Amino acid sequence: MSSNNCTAVTEFIILGLTDDPTLCAILFIIFLGVYAVTLIANLTIILLIRNSSQLHTPMYLFLSHLAFIDTAYSSSVTPVMLKNFLVDKITIPLEGCLVQMCCGGTFGTAECFLLAVMAYDRYVAICSPLLYSTNMSTRICTLLLITSYLGGCVNSWIATACLLNRSFCDSNKINHFFCDYSPLLKLSSSEDNLAEILPAASTGLVIMITVSVIIISYVYILFSVLKISSTEGRSKAFSTCTSHLTAVTLFYGTITFIYVMPQSSYTMAENNVVSVFYIVMIPMLNPLIYSLRNNEVKGALRKLMRRKHHFFMNSIQ
Repeated sequence: MSSNNCTAVTEFIILGLTDDPTLCAILFIIFLGVYAVTLIANLTIILLIRNSSQLHTPMYLFLSHLAFIDTAYSSSVTPVMLKNFLVDKITIPLEGCLVQMCCGGTFGTAECFLLAVMAYDRYVAICSPLLYSTNMSTRICTLLLITSYLGGCVNSWIATACLLNRSFCDSNKINHFFCDYSPLLKLSSSEDNLAEILPAASTGLVIMITVSVIIISYVYILFSVLKISSTEGRSKAFSTCTSHLTAVTLFYGTITFIYVMPQSSYTMAENNVVSVFYIVMIPMLNPLIYSLRNNEVKGALRKLMRRKHHFFMNSIQ
């Protein structure tokens, strides 16, 4: 929307991470490799869980959805960032900018909920193993997944709706490598405190709820594990949680820096670096964290590779 004394903005210019040609070439090669690994690793996790009967459990169902979310999350931003390294100026229409922001917000929030769901799954498995099949039935798992995606949509729609009610005039340069809420809000000309408060409150509520679920789940897990008499039993119980705890620490550590800490406490350059880490790097690291530390995943991968090898050898004979 435009007011009478300004020129309405119809497209935005993404400034990106840097305008140094040499650095752009280096970063393009690095992040192209990161994105390729992200796609291959996450798609491998999804196919492996889908095709391996021993991985048809709630824990691996949630892991396959985490891999899907990471793929979609990274794909909503990384291709635009890579293009930015190759061209002097990249423009994106207002509608496209809002779609990118909405997709990133949806999958980013869904990951918050899914990490909380995975913590609850570990709590049920360790604290109530005899009731696990009942408490984590197909129906309950489906409801938990729907809640995760729906929560992501609602949180993202709140931010998008707030921006739709604001006007953009004159300035159209986004000092970021993708369309994020804060840079877009700074470019808008409307005076609307609700647009500053509501999305922050919604995101803060999501973080508070999901972190609370994770903390409470692991407190109960800790008490249950401490009751196990054998050291081997304790180690086995903890080993099923280490990958998830590592993923939670990486993800929440970075989004806390971006969305919880006061913006006056860090520069835009620091914001960009942290954003690169949680949008581009973490989707690559998650499948590696879960596969390298998980014997069941590694065993299923070896079986799948052997089957493919035997099929290939039989086909050429």
